[in-house]
Amino acid sequence: MDFRHSARVDALRGQLLAFFETHIYPNEHRFAEEVEANTQAGKRWTPTAVIEELKPEAKAAGLWNLFLPESEHGAGLSNVEYAPLAEIMGRVPWASEVFNCSAPDTGNMEVLARYATPAQQAQWLTPLLDGSIRSAFAMTEPDVASSDGTNIALRIERDGDNYLLDGHKWWTSGAGDPRCALYIVLGRSNPDHPPHQQHSVVLVPAGTPGLKVGRPLPVFGFDDAPHGHCEVTFDGVRVPAENLLLGEGRGFEMMQGRLGPGRIHHCMRLIGVAERALELMCRRLLGRVAFGKPVAKQGVWEERIADARCRIDQARWLTLHAAWKMDQAGNKAARGDIGAVKIVVPQMACDIIDMAMQAFGGAGLADQVPLAAFFMQARALRIADGPDEVHRQALAKLELARYLPPREHRIA
Repeated sequence: MDFRHSARVDALRGQLLAFFETHIYPNEHRFAEEVEANTQAGKRWTPTAVIEELKPEAKAAGLWNLFLPESEHGAGLSNVEYAPLAEIMGRVPWASEVFNCSAPDTGNMEVLARYATPAQQAQWLTPLLDGSIRSAFAMTEPDVASSDGTNIALRIERDGDNYLLDGHKWWTSGAGDPRCALYIVLGRSNPDHPPHQQHSVVLVPAGTPGLKVGRPLPVFGFDDAPHGHCEVTFDGVRVPAENLLLGEGRGFEMMQGRLGPGRIHHCMRLIGVAERALELMCRRLLGRVAFGKPVAKQGVWEERIADARCRIDQARWLTLHAAWKMDQAGNKAARGDIGAVKIVVPQMACDIIDMAMQAFGGAGLADQVPLAAFFMQARALRIADGPDEVHRQALAKLELARYLPPREHRIA
């Protein structure tokens, strides 16, 4: 394994870092001010002008659709090559959208690129790649334990040349955005089939009769406007049969293809969040004096800074190894590595952000610095895309399987 940056990745990193210094960091407060101004005007879910202004700049710089691994639709980068770029984009929570590299659109574009028909791609993938529309991913449900995907209960029934959808989703990321034009929906279509062949994926255009977007769900008081994670109900929603992706009963196959890259992308960005939190913490500690000397020189903080440096680097190398495994052997072969990253990185980020908040004292809990928003993001990702417990269970099964005797010698 060689994780040295190629000349191309080095050049893209340099461009991204320069873009952040020129366009992203100076606009952090403007983004928050625009969301607040839209709220005061009764238009909280209006897209911010600053992001829309920066998208053409990113396109012109060639910093667009960097995420699709070695695809003609994106920049042609591998997962290992994308990782350091995603890390930079993660340093400001809203920045990924500027480069058309934000969830859930990235995962939805991967689904469409891999599994959609040419007609479906022309209708949905092309405008998503262009950034002219946004999308949502509807999987999690309030009435079942969605950590076990076989529980997903939204009903998908064939009715002549159509499918009918009935059910209740929540935490549907992107549903609050008025630019959301497409819902990618997982539901149960074949209840009599084996558990992992019961579900299908259907494309539902926004505005289809019977589709209702409900309340945005806040996390620690943050509702993530103007993006939002909303409740969505499907009441007799009717779509043409050609809106089915890949085939009936193949939902799990596609969701594993979607969630693997989505999980590691979240972790790549979270490493950038942790680096930013450590940077803010160090600058704060160097600039504050308590008990007669800089806070940075207090022994407890030196210990914490050293631990933070070690943990970020450990998480980064684990993430790069998982990305390398995905590139070499495919997402399915790397599922254990992806699960390990999903366990380690959000917890690491939570701990380091918490440490930084402690260094800032009361300011760390307010909105003067982005640490509270960082913590919300990291803590939510210990549940999103599968809770820690599920990833630990799956990883333990893979580890135990290494030590099982050959099948003919196993004890019942």
